[in-house]
Amino acid sequence: MYHDAAGEYRWRLRHRNGNILLDGGEGYTIRSAVRDGIESLKRNAPNADQK
Repeated sequence: MYHDAAGEYRWRLRHRNGNILLDGGEGYTIRSAVRDGIESLKRNAPNADQK
């Protein structure tokens, strides 16, 4: 989770080698909305490595 240039919250999923595999695709004004997006990803991709 990070702040973008516009000050919005965003998330991205990185591989162990540092490459970006996925991102949320949009900025969020509140941190809890980003967490909801991350939790949705975990629910919908249960076999994804969570490290």
